[in-house]
Amino acid sequence: MPGLLWVLLASLAACRTGPPLPKVNLSEPGWTVRQGQAVWHPRRNAPELAGDLLVATRPEGPVFVQFTKTPFPFAIAQTTPTHWQIEIPPQNKRFSGPGKPPARIVWFQLANALTEKPVAKSWSWQTSQTGWHLENKSTGESLDGYLTQ
Repeated sequence: MPGLLWVLLASLAACRTGPPLPKVNLSEPGWTVRQGQAVWHPRRNAPELAGDLLVATRPEGPVFVQFTKTPFPFAIAQTTPTHWQIEIPPQNKRFSGPGKPPARIVWFQLANALTEKPVAKSWSWQTSQTGWHLENKSTGESLDGYLTQ
């Protein structure tokens, strides 16, 4: 019985969201901030959502991504070299954890692609002179957009 209790407690701890990451101050030195537009299809055959996109990176690894349908942010993703966090303000939800972020979340895959890290296996990344396309082939989720300096 003690072994079963340990397994149950360990599984609950694995699902727990950690403390929030510190707020990002993009006016601090070292941030490279790019802004643009994106069209997000949350899943195959779902209506698209067009909005503003902000992506900020630092040389030592932190990344901040915000997708906004003015005036409301829809998604705020943040990574550090050791943690990740995603906020979904319309649903009043926040998830975070140590290590690499979940591969299924488009905003983290976008951060990888834009910082020249590989995207997860289920995702494809294509660029053109006018923008980029990120797609999860298994779910149909996609993000098309462009950024300016």
